[in-house]
Amino acid sequence: MGQSIKESLTLAHGSTVELNGWVVTKSTVGGLLFLLIRDGSGYIQIVGKKGVTDEQFINKMKEVTIESAVKVKGQLSDETRAPGGKELTVKEFEIISPSEQWPITKSAVKSSAFLYDNRHLSIRGRKSSSIMKIRSELINAAFDFFTERNFVYINAPSIVQSAVEGGATLFGIDYFGKKAYLTQSAQLYEEAAICAFGKVFIMQPAFRAEKSKTAKHLTEFVMIEAEVAFNEQSDNMKLQEDLVNYICNRIVEKRSKELEILGRKFSVPEKPFPRTTYDEVRDIAGKNGINFEWGEDIPTEAERFVSKTFDKPFFITDYPSSARSFYHMTKPDNDKVTLSADLIAPEGFGEIATGGQRIHDYNMLVERLKKQELPTESFQWYVDLRKYGMPPHAGFGIGVERSVRWICNLKHIRATSLFPRTITRVYP
Repeated sequence: MGQSIKESLTLAHGSTVELNGWVVTKSTVGGLLFLLIRDGSGYIQIVGKKGVTDEQFINKMKEVTIESAVKVKGQLSDETRAPGGKELTVKEFEIISPSEQWPITKSAVKSSAFLYDNRHLSIRGRKSSSIMKIRSELINAAFDFFTERNFVYINAPSIVQSAVEGGATLFGIDYFGKKAYLTQSAQLYEEAAICAFGKVFIMQPAFRAEKSKTAKHLTEFVMIEAEVAFNEQSDNMKLQEDLVNYICNRIVEKRSKELEILGRKFSVPEKPFPRTTYDEVRDIAGKNGINFEWGEDIPTEAERFVSKTFDKPFFITDYPSSARSFYHMTKPDNDKVTLSADLIAPEGFGEIATGGQRIHDYNMLVERLKKQELPTESFQWYVDLRKYGMPPHAGFGIGVERSVRWICNLKHIRATSLFPRTITRVYP
């Protein structure tokens, strides 16, 4: 198979290299024929020289089209003007799989819709692939973070019978004649798992049928969720700080090149993250003409406005129970306010994580279900956990795509997904 381009760029001047990849660009300067080759690990410039490269291979280099898959063998040399500081003088050149005329050109791209209609091709672009590499690094870093802290990785069902975040955003499916739904979150199953493992985390798709045409909404996305037995909300918020700090450090360390390609100057946010309350946000928003009633969820416009006043992530705490799901614990001295928080990305990007302390008392949970007029029978197994040694516990979920959007400074969240799903897009 040969070396990867990344490996080749570390070899000494004069080394013989054999690699496979795709043609990105081609150009001629005088008697020299240049191709830029990509293989997923990096880019390298190859050059065909008369008198050095056999004429049959020069002709194949002239013939090859953009995005054709090729095999190259040649001699490496130092060249400061080339990508990566190395250049490969071609000794052998083979077209493995030719490409038809590449449709994604500057003249052809009239809108972002064109790029997403051709997403199966546009993901090959330098910026798109850089975003995906940063996304991959984020997921790998999160996995390392939790395993280093002795969390147990679990999976939960994607097909469920009850809501976690609200029935209005459920995707309904027919499950052999029974009504079922695509999961909104694995949280309820994580709460069962902590009584076996103490600390658990998941990384899996979640689905929300939100009819929201905003720059931060997808209908299918990946959630990283964690739940910890015996934790309270203060412990939960610190865990989120540690996770985000760890992820950002890893990306800056491992993916600085990709951030540079995206033109993103990104600094690792220092801990601790600032805290502000729901009431403070409501007051600030109201003074700036963005009004909403106490007890409502914070509108996107207000969240975005307040987010722009911070230069690193921050928590909004003390949400009203009416703006939260049934399982949130309330404050001991005020049952109208929950022990919960949203983690908000700065620069106007908004919420990336939601977490809180859960109700662990049986009677309190039953009462909350009744108050929110939810069918207790749909949650019977979840309620029953409170009869069998359920301790105080807390957890959170952080969205992969929203986090990547913030870190990469992207206008729209769809760019963070290989094949995004929105209310208007289910193809390709």
